[in-house]
Amino acid sequence: MKVIHLLCLLFITVIAEATSPVKALLERIDKGASDKFLIEQVNFPVDFFELDQKGNKVVIRGNNPVNIATGLNWYLKYYAGIHLSWNGMQATLPEILPAVTQKERHETEVKYRYDFNYCTYSYTMAFWDWERWEKEIDWMALHGINLPLAMVGTDGVWYNVLKKLGYSKEEIDEFIAGPGFQAWWLMNNLEGWGGPNSDNWYKQQIALQQRILKRMREYGIEPVLPGYSGMVPHNAKEKLGLNVSDPGLWCDYRRPAFLLPTDPRFHEIASLYYKEMNKLYGKANFYSMDPFHEGGSVAGVNLDAAGKAIMQAMKKNNPKAVWVAQAWQANPRSQMIENLKAGDMIVLDLFSESRPQWGDPKSTWYRKEGFGQHDWIYCMLLNYGGNIGLHGKMNHVIDEFYKAKKSPFGKTLKGVGMTMEGSENNPVMFELLTELPWRAEKFDKDQWIKNYTFARYGKTNKTVQDAWILLSNSIYNCPSENVQQGTHESIFCARPSEHPYQVSSWSEMEDYYDPEDVIHAAAMLVSVADQFKGINNFEYDLVDIARQAIAEKGRRIEKVVEAAYISGDKSLYRASTERFLALLLLQDELLGTRPEFRVGNWIRQARSIGNTPEEKDLYEWNARVQITTWGNRNAANNGGLRDYAHKEWNGILKDFYYMRWKTWFDHQLQKLEGNNPAEIDFYALEEPWTKATNFYTWKPEGDCIPTVKRIFAEVFE
Repeated sequence: MKVIHLLCLLFITVIAEATSPVKALLERIDKGASDKFLIEQVNFPVDFFELDQKGNKVVIRGNNPVNIATGLNWYLKYYAGIHLSWNGMQATLPEILPAVTQKERHETEVKYRYDFNYCTYSYTMAFWDWERWEKEIDWMALHGINLPLAMVGTDGVWYNVLKKLGYSKEEIDEFIAGPGFQAWWLMNNLEGWGGPNSDNWYKQQIALQQRILKRMREYGIEPVLPGYSGMVPHNAKEKLGLNVSDPGLWCDYRRPAFLLPTDPRFHEIASLYYKEMNKLYGKANFYSMDPFHEGGSVAGVNLDAAGKAIMQAMKKNNPKAVWVAQAWQANPRSQMIENLKAGDMIVLDLFSESRPQWGDPKSTWYRKEGFGQHDWIYCMLLNYGGNIGLHGKMNHVIDEFYKAKKSPFGKTLKGVGMTMEGSENNPVMFELLTELPWRAEKFDKDQWIKNYTFARYGKTNKTVQDAWILLSNSIYNCPSENVQQGTHESIFCARPSEHPYQVSSWSEMEDYYDPEDVIHAAAMLVSVADQFKGINNFEYDLVDIARQAIAEKGRRIEKVVEAAYISGDKSLYRASTERFLALLLLQDELLGTRPEFRVGNWIRQARSIGNTPEEKDLYEWNARVQITTWGNRNAANNGGLRDYAHKEWNGILKDFYYMRWKTWFDHQLQKLEGNNPAEIDFYALEEPWTKATNFYTWKPEGDCIPTVKRIFAEVFE
């Protein structure tokens, strides 16, 4: 018995330092909550969490803090009916916690749970402060994330590198992008757009990243830092005498140059980069690098030598480090990675749910050999440009994950990942994806939805369950062969034309669901809304789903506008355009009831991180440009970037999208009346809003549920 007792003591080791992140997390969720749980860390070779009961305390057991936090989240959702979401990370726990009557254990051999796309850092997180980041890191831990991209403050590293290479402050400003556009700068797509950044910006971003990394490492989360992949300023040949290739243009922006691996200074500059990175943020075990992203020319580049040089520079910095690469379009080029050792690289199959590259022969981006000897991660992209809209491939995401696991390529499948361009939307899809590693067998989607509604709203309601099942079989059941870039976009946000359909240039939208299903599901939720008054998650979902229904109605009315114009019926044209514009304003009012759907919230974030009036104005300009024209005139129109990151939000609907539609309708009416008005220069109409600094409140206006009920009745009377 003594031997067994000693073995138990060795096996169940409750390590105070290791569990303290979870206890601190519980205190942030609800003051005093940590006293209601027993947190136990157990040495075990496979990732797991376990729910148990000891007396009146719930036991959360796991083999590291992240897995323990995942178990805590599982308990809160499925026992206590508490769903912590990005816009609600606090809750009031019951005085007496629901008991775990039978021990529940979940294990996974899916080693990595990845988070973030480079784009997420610009489309969603460009202006986050520590308060928002602290919530996000807690959310990550609760959802099992142990491998996130961490690129805040990388501009500070580059600033130091370029200064040591002899670049002046003005030259550095021309290279490093502003806060709203750093994702594309770090992916080697453009230089300087959105800047110049102030000294304050660099200081505060460095301090913020240090705080982010400290908290991640407390949890045992492994950050993926941007590594060195050969990027140098476009003038590096003239300035430094380097041998470089010109990757060409990206959406009409000049790309940075690529330092050829044969240049004797490649390893010198790479070493300088890692030295400055280490000095600020410490060494990482994972580095993200994506040379020639999204169409960059590889002319004159020995790809095999480039891959080896990038790998050697990373390994020189940290022999244990792993290269993390995004599989997107032709990247990573097979010639660049085929001769690299197994275990030294992880490939993120960025768009697994629609254009998988892991080896599925049905894919339009099929790679016969997948990623060869390299490990890979099954990722869900879901959202492009941070666009607002319900969207998902619920059944397909489930089916393809278990299909991949059982395929010959399952041997190198090492994780799941969220690689959305924009977050803070469609919480149901992120919840689904992050549970996949912990469910050993394929499961029934409808039953999962029923359990989700209890977790999300804290109680069971058949009408709510039926509404969500209807949505899961329509707008959240995008067909497997569909490759569209995210949501079915709102017509309100489209730049007007005679036959408008998609909003952004590359959306590839298809009418894959019946809009009546969305309208009916919204009506079901409206019918029981009073029973959920004050429940944050329900009120958010209610507004979002009602918004989608109204957007569907807007498309129908726009078709009437088109028909009236074609037939020359001026009376119907006037009536239908007035109805469309009135509907757009009702949508604006509806969205004003929630801070998440207010442009004022986005602008507030941007201005609040500025220290001077000039900084505040620059950050607001970044915020406004990104969600409208995106770039300058050439990039917006010729480069196809305008409206890519459009947002169906309160404030911008009323002041920007309404203005565009009203101008267009008046123009077309002039033509109906026999006049010949000048063609509309839309960019000239749009640019003034990007330069304005008029105030938008971020605070919600109007009582959410009564407002939704009134507007919904008016729209669908």
